[in-house]
Amino acid sequence: MERIAIIGCGTMGHSIALSVAWAGYDVTMHGIAAEELECAQVSIASKLKVLTDNELLAFDEVDLVKERVTTVTTIEEAVKDATFIIEAVPERLELKQQIFKQLDQLCDSSVILASNASAISPTDIADQTIHPERTVITHFWHPAHLIPLVEVVRGARTNDETVERSIALLNELNKKPIEVKKEAPGFVGNRLQFALLREAQHILQEGIATKEDIDAAVLYSIGRRLPVTGPFLSADMGGLDVYTDISNYLYKDLSNAKQSATSMQELLDAGELGSKTGKGYYEWNSTFTEEINTAREKELIRYMKQDRGL
Repeated sequence: MERIAIIGCGTMGHSIALSVAWAGYDVTMHGIAAEELECAQVSIASKLKVLTDNELLAFDEVDLVKERVTTVTTIEEAVKDATFIIEAVPERLELKQQIFKQLDQLCDSSVILASNASAISPTDIADQTIHPERTVITHFWHPAHLIPLVEVVRGARTNDETVERSIALLNELNKKPIEVKKEAPGFVGNRLQFALLREAQHILQEGIATKEDIDAAVLYSIGRRLPVTGPFLSADMGGLDVYTDISNYLYKDLSNAKQSATSMQELLDAGELGSKTGKGYYEWNSTFTEEINTAREKELIRYMKQDRGL
């Protein structure tokens, strides 16, 4: 078994650590201060309660999962015995380069250095390392303990062994890894997600439909179908002749905007950032925020139980 360390204990770091411990692995979680690690442990305990309430985890397993997570405040302690390290610090290239340079110096060349970056190039992250061949992106999706997808992204000098070990570990963690064979901004998931968002912004901007009806169009059509059939499988089922005709007719009218729509920029300029500020496209009071977060978590748990045959 790989011996795993997580660098960072914030939103993604503690959730990845929970995924690792839930799968039966011991994990060392690094935070820059004891207070930060205490917050992470509280968050893990809260998530474990949700898992037990939904019968994804037995009550008598909770303490075992907690015991598998060791917390430390120095990177040296975190990586001392690790064979696989996952960095989950804020999305700033200079910070990640600094950490990977340090990890590269501290760790034997056999240790895999993975980053949870969601957009930054793995080649750039490994730029200051002596052994870039063992650097890879393992992009977990939020919330990491409930979303199965992890994108495994090669850098220019990432070797096959690094990718193979990453995929093998992620399978052991009950994740659904995909291999991104070459670097591309946004990898796979975010390219698809933001292509949909770009067209949604365009539809709103053109006055074709309201934001509520655009959201409903996704929720009650492709949102229901895509969990079973992705875009290529859907095309096969619908008939490639039909999809080709629609593509040839429709593509020329779709948005090809190179930047975010005016409607979003106006909200940004007004300091209205969405749920974090209480207003974005929607009004985010405490009741609505709780309602949406609970509904999303409930749906993700339903899919997880389905995946696990529960």
